Amino acid sequence: MIDMSNSTLSKFNFQAAKKQEAQDALSELTALYGQCDPANAQAIIALGGDGFMLQTLRQNMELIQKGLPVYGMNKGTVGFLMNAYEKDDLERRVNTASPAIIHPLRMKAKTKDGTFEALAINEVALLRQTHQAAHIEICVDNRVRMDHLIADGVLIATPAGSTAYNLSAHGPVVPLGADILPLTPISAFRPRRWRGALLKSKAHIIFKINMPEYRPVSATADGQEFRHVTQVDVRQDMAIALTLLFDPDHALDEKILREQFAT
Repeated sequence: MIDMSNSTLSKFNFQAAKKQEAQDALSELTALYGQCDPANAQAIIALGGDGFMLQTLRQNMELIQKGLPVYGMNKGTVGFLMNAYEKDDLERRVNTASPAIIHPLRMKAKTKDGTFEALAINEVALLRQTHQAAHIEICVDNRVRMDHLIADGVLIATPAGSTAYNLSAHGPVVPLGADILPLTPISAFRPRRWRGALLKSKAHIIFKINMPEYRPVSATADGQEFRHVTQVDVRQDMAIALTLLFDPDHALDEKILREQFAT
């Protein structure tokens, strides 16, 4: 719960996706509540869908790491990371919201052009770049667990991201606070019946690309793409804590639990 009892006027920074519906909501809310600079705000109000929420987290990472929470309202499609949109009583909603703490994945990708780092709130995914299947070695905590996965790709997700691409790839839904990271193949050809693994949150995962010059692979961290990777290292960065706020009836852990019983 965010305490705003000492403030006579709520200070929100509103950020919106480019789509017209989100921009209309931005105009409506800033007319009602004003607009505060994010450095002085008590919360960021993100207006859009899940993709925009991830964008908001990345663009405001420094402030969010220092404790600035983000409260999302859905003006997108799915809105799994968002609350329902309502223009009224925003201060009370933010004040009574429940926090969900997310620790992102830190990816280090080696390519023919150099080494790049990125953070992922949902998942790190490796994907074949051509019609040829990817050949990937998987190492967990300095031990090779699979020397030759032949697939369209493979991904490692956070619990918060386990209901996104991971679920679409038939990976398991993981509750928040479970200290587990799902490792899920994408259209595996060999071993054909391998469904993936559940790893400890402290695991260090290394993906090595076999024959990268003939079977090129790209790596993405929540849509940030790096092409022609040769090796990708992934760890959950527990030093980074991002706070998302949810209405009591839209709590993220409850949403994740419901997904496990969806038919």
